[in-house]
Amino acid sequence: MTTPTQLQPAPVIDETARLLTEHYIFPETAEQLAGLMRQRLAEGAYDVDSAEELGRLVTTDLQSANGDKHLRLKYHPVRVPPEQGEAALAAMRRDFDTSLGGAPLVELLKGGVAVVELGPALFPLEWAAEPLGAALALASPARALIVDLRGNLGGDPDTVSFVCGHLLDARTHLNTMHWRAGDRREQYWSPAHVPGARFGGTKPLYVLTSGRTFSAAEELAYDLQQLGRAVVVGERTGGGAHPRDGWTVHPHLEASIPVGRSVNPVSGTNWEGTGVAPDIACAAADALDRAHALALARLSD
Repeated sequence: MTTPTQLQPAPVIDETARLLTEHYIFPETAEQLAGLMRQRLAEGAYDVDSAEELGRLVTTDLQSANGDKHLRLKYHPVRVPPEQGEAALAAMRRDFDTSLGGAPLVELLKGGVAVVELGPALFPLEWAAEPLGAALALASPARALIVDLRGNLGGDPDTVSFVCGHLLDARTHLNTMHWRAGDRREQYWSPAHVPGARFGGTKPLYVLTSGRTFSAAEELAYDLQQLGRAVVVGERTGGGAHPRDGWTVHPHLEASIPVGRSVNPVSGTNWEGTGVAPDIACAAADALDRAHALALARLSD
């Protein structure tokens, strides 16, 4: 019978600091945080018995500089397998299959107002194009549309662009990603053409958000809001605008490090740390009824 290996925080901190300084989108902040972690290690602040507690302490320190919610030492209760990427992909595929491809609900409400729920994620476009295209095309004849992102935790920026293509009339610049590696810039545009019918860029459009709405789902809400295309209804979102990569630094710990940052062409900034502020603030549980009432009032004008 084997016994658990005693937690050794120093190798975890050293490797996390190395990865941080090599990959974090803000190099100066990375150096500052690496120094903070090494200082805290020397002071004995990380002398704990569990990987979960170490992850919590380090995450608090990592987020102390700028509140970056994608920057963390993430604890995995089940030992991270060597094939971490394959395991994560398999889990994502299960979520995709059980959510009808990320569009679990299409409904027509009173007055010709359609609701399309997108969740629990905006899955990779090579998977999601067909089901999302079908759901959005089905809703396209509606007089007004509500896109429900209250339970959406993020996903693929290409899928954000694809969805926007159904909600706009022309190819539109949505976002520019600034990557640390190679100091690259990558622009994201809505497609000029989409499969099937599109809802278009003129009929009333509402986007529902909650405090759980995060990452790429926030981008979808933010892009449409900044373009003046949609009214965002609900709660302020989580505030994660930096795409991340993950590295295993302990059998139960993953260093989650943002490697890029979004820059919106309208605002010149993003929603990192602040979240997307709703145009109409209300509890997430009330957002659908509120948006439906707003749509009916606008259609009656």
